[in-house]
Amino acid sequence: MTHFLGWNQTIDISRRFTIGLLVWGALVVPAVAAQGIPTPVERQNSPQAVEGDGYLLGAGDRVKLDFFNVPEFSGEYQVLPNGTINLPQVGAVVVQSRNLKQASQLIGNRYAAVLQRPIVTVSLLAARPISVAIAGEINRPGSYTIPAVSVGDGNAPNLTRIIQLAEGITQAADLRRVQVRRLRTSDPGVPNANETLTVDLWQLLQTGNVQQDLRLQDGDSIFIPPTNSVNLQEARQLAAANFAAKNTRPLKISVVGEVARPGPYTLVEGSVAQQGQTNPNGLQVPSVTRAIQVAGGITQSADIRNVQVRRLTRSGPPQAIKLDIWQLLTAGDVLQDLPLQDGDTIEIPTATALSDRDAGVLAAASFSPDKITVNIVGEVERPGAVSVPPNTPLNQALLTAGGFNRRAAKRSVTFIRLNPNGSVSKRDINVDLAQGLNEQNNPPLRNNDTIVIRKSAIAGIGDAVGLVTSPLGGLFGLLNIFGF
Repeated sequence: MTHFLGWNQTIDISRRFTIGLLVWGALVVPAVAAQGIPTPVERQNSPQAVEGDGYLLGAGDRVKLDFFNVPEFSGEYQVLPNGTINLPQVGAVVVQSRNLKQASQLIGNRYAAVLQRPIVTVSLLAARPISVAIAGEINRPGSYTIPAVSVGDGNAPNLTRIIQLAEGITQAADLRRVQVRRLRTSDPGVPNANETLTVDLWQLLQTGNVQQDLRLQDGDSIFIPPTNSVNLQEARQLAAANFAAKNTRPLKISVVGEVARPGPYTLVEGSVAQQGQTNPNGLQVPSVTRAIQVAGGITQSADIRNVQVRRLTRSGPPQAIKLDIWQLLTAGDVLQDLPLQDGDTIEIPTATALSDRDAGVLAAASFSPDKITVNIVGEVERPGAVSVPPNTPLNQALLTAGGFNRRAAKRSVTFIRLNPNGSVSKRDINVDLAQGLNEQNNPPLRNNDTIVIRKSAIAGIGDAVGLVTSPLGGLFGLLNIFGF
C-alpha cells in the first residue's frame, strides 16, 4: 500500500485515526486509570521515564519503531556507525546523541511529508557498549568499555560498577564531590554542550540512597577528587565499601622513626587479621599497627601519641593524617588503627619524656618487639648483651646472664639508662632476688639498659695483692733459674 498523499488516501487515514482516537479515549483511558496503570503523560514523569529519557542513542543501539496504525513501517532498526537509521520512504535519519523522546519527535517530523498524522514511538531493545573515562582517586584510572546489556535486566552500567572495574577508590577519595561530566541531552547538536553532575556517594553508603548511584551514559567522564581532611571513622567505612580497593595486590609502604627496622616494606594483604578490618572479598586490610609489626615493632622511646601518616594523592597535595595510638592501647579506639593504601609513609617520632607507666604499656603492646637487648657488665657468669622480653625485671636479667659469680658484690648493682631526651640516668639499686617487680629495687627494663655488677671488697683486695706480689714471684723464679 502506497502512503504518498492523495486526496482519497488522506481522507481514509484521517478517518481511521480520528475513529481510533475516539475509541481509545472512550474505552482505554478509563480502564487504564481504573487499574492504576499510569497513562503516557504520567509515565513521562516517573523515575523510569526520566532515566530512559536521559539515554542518548548512538551507533550500535537496537531500537524498535512503532508507527500508529501503519504496521508496514513499524519494526526493529539498528543505529548505523554514522549515527543514522535507514527508514522506508524517508531514508536516513540522524538519531546520534538524541534521547528516545527526541528521536521519536524527529522521525515523526520527517514522516510529516508522507503521513497525515505520523505518531511514532521509539523504544530501546538492546543498548550498545558504552565507553566512559574515570580519573582522580581511583586505583586504575583510564577509559573503560561496558558490554551491551539487554534493557531491563537490572545490569545497567552505573557509577559504582565503573568504580569496581577500575579496582576501587583510594583511601584519599572525597565521596561527597564525585563529578560526572556528560553531553547535555537538551542540546545534542551543539558542540561542547557539557554539563557537570555532582554525586554524593557517601549518602549511598550511609542511607542507601540509590539515586546517587548514577546511571552512566556513553562518553561520560568521571572525576573523583581528593578529600581535604581525613575522618578516621569514615576511613574505616570507606575501606569496607563494595567499591573500595580490591586489596589483592601487595602494598608498598615506608615506616620511619622509632621502630626497630625503619625502611620500605611490602605488605601482603589478607595475611593477618586485625581489628576486624576486612574488604568485600573477605581479606584483611593492612593497617598502621600491622606495618609497625612488620618493621620490627616500636622502640621504647617512641611517641605513639603523635604518629603521622603521609599519604600521596593523585590530583592534589599529600595528606597528613595524625594518629594517637595511645588511645588504641588504653581506650580501645580502633579508629586510630588507620587502614593503609599503597604509597603511605608512617612516621613515629621520639618521645621527649616517657614515664615508667607509659613504658610498661608500650612494652606490652602487640606491636612492640618480642625481645629487647640489655647489657650486663661485670661480675656475672656470662657478661655481655642478653635478649629478654620487654618489661623483664632486673633480677630476671641477672639470672639470664648466669647470676653473680663468686667475685661479685651481691648487695647492689649500678643501673644505667639512656633517656629519650638524650640524657643518661645512673643509680645504685639494692638487689633482693626474692622481690617482685617494682621500680625501686627490681625495675622493668627497657631496650639498651645497662647493669654493672661490681667486685666484692675481698675480691678487690685479692686483686691488689696479686698485682703487688706478681712481680716478686717473677723475680724469685728468675733467681732459681740462675741457681741462687
